[in-house]
Amino acid sequence: MADLNRRHSVSVAGVVVDDTGQALLTRRADNGEWQAPGGVLEIGETITDGVRREVLEETGLIVEPLALTGVYKNMARGIVALVFRCKATGGQLSTNDEVTAFHWASEDEIRDMVSEAFAVRILDALHEGAPAIRHHDGVSLI
Repeated sequence: MADLNRRHSVSVAGVVVDDTGQALLTRRADNGEWQAPGGVLEIGETITDGVRREVLEETGLIVEPLALTGVYKNMARGIVALVFRCKATGGQLSTNDEVTAFHWASEDEIRDMVSEAFAVRILDALHEGAPAIRHHDGVSLI
């Protein structure tokens, strides 16, 4: 029987894409993994404001969210992630307590550097079309 007291968490991520079609990856300080910048949406915060805030906090870049590119649910943890393709409009990359490095990555590099559950978010954002809806266990698609 399902635990009715458990609640979902909503996160947002911004896949920043440059003029060459490469996506910005961030290396997380807590686990060393490469991902798109993002985090938990705050109560009272609009979705696009949350994307802008998370990308700015983690990268130093000011971005404009261009399109919702996917909705992803981590079935093991109950986290629903809304992912947006973004364009940088200002700011400057700078590492911080959450992020230790940046890399502008091609699709092949994304597949090599990022775990499947997070790589698919970035790859979906690089392609035009209807938003993807996918489920994963924290590592692999299910």
